[in-house]
Amino acid sequence: MRAVRYDRPEEFGVIEAPDLRPQSGEVVLRIVRSGVCGTDVHLHHGNFSPRYPLIPGHESVGVVDQLGESVTSLQVGDLVAVNNRVECGGCRNCRRGMPAFCLALADHGVTEPGGCATRLVMPAAKCHPAGDLTADQLAFAEPAACALHGVDIARPRPGSNILIFGAGTTGLLLAQALRASGAAQVTIAAPTQHKLDLAHDFGIDNTVRIDRTDSAAAVSSLRDRTDDGFDLVVDATGALSVLQESLALVRNGGTLLIYGLTGEEQELPIRPYEIFSRELTIKGSFTQAYSFDRGLAMLRSGAIRTEGMITHRFGLDEYQQALDAVDHDRSCIKAVIEPQ
Repeated sequence: MRAVRYDRPEEFGVIEAPDLRPQSGEVVLRIVRSGVCGTDVHLHHGNFSPRYPLIPGHESVGVVDQLGESVTSLQVGDLVAVNNRVECGGCRNCRRGMPAFCLALADHGVTEPGGCATRLVMPAAKCHPAGDLTADQLAFAEPAACALHGVDIARPRPGSNILIFGAGTTGLLLAQALRASGAAQVTIAAPTQHKLDLAHDFGIDNTVRIDRTDSAAAVSSLRDRTDDGFDLVVDATGALSVLQESLALVRNGGTLLIYGLTGEEQELPIRPYEIFSRELTIKGSFTQAYSFDRGLAMLRSGAIRTEGMITHRFGLDEYQQALDAVDHDRSCIKAVIEPQ
């Protein structure tokens, strides 16, 4: 098999590796899509706790190629979406219903081999058969599950007025998930018009083009759209400059959800008195938990749409170009690796 492999931060190559064999309860997948996102850019620089040597790729879609002993839930030839996070189920965090914080977590594409390869071994229980969807749709299964977890964390009340910064993959998925959760109005603010046009096509109520270099003007234009702020403001950009302006747009008693991934060492200045006196809530949403099946259900029903979101496709040998597109190309919404 062929795979992208890191030996240390920022140093990777495409290698030839031995063929894989499944153990009991496992399957070997022939990978047909592996999504690349901002997390992979952070991993490239050694952030987000990677474990080396590392084969990246945490948003994988594959076809079942081999079955291990005792596997009865899948058949050879099944098209599946991969839940990359394998929790132990028995540690104190798993017992508290917090599998994302499992003390023995196997995180494929982060601490374990991922899907930027021609083959991947996974527990059969983490492979979700979805032959009724296309491989392109399934490339959004993991980020859709993360979006649904974000909704779980934010817990917006029905009838909420919601603002989302960012119209990339996460912003577009979150906006649709929040719209389906009963929001009265969802507004997306972003600097790139073609991404906002796609949000409009997906049924998002309001789209606002903002100048990322003039945060004060952006806040002013958004504040004019609501009498007393938004019930929920979501940052799906990971940009500190956006976060610094976000609290001013949250209504009294409202919530700020930090969803985008910032640099590990970045700091956000906050006045505690403002949180206290306005009874604000600040929450974070990290990965996904108990939401993979629901993410697939949203894709199946059309409540979350993805057509037009894959803008860039690359082979294994073009992994650096994929990272560059995600990190620097404003025309990029979703980049995928097609290993075959």
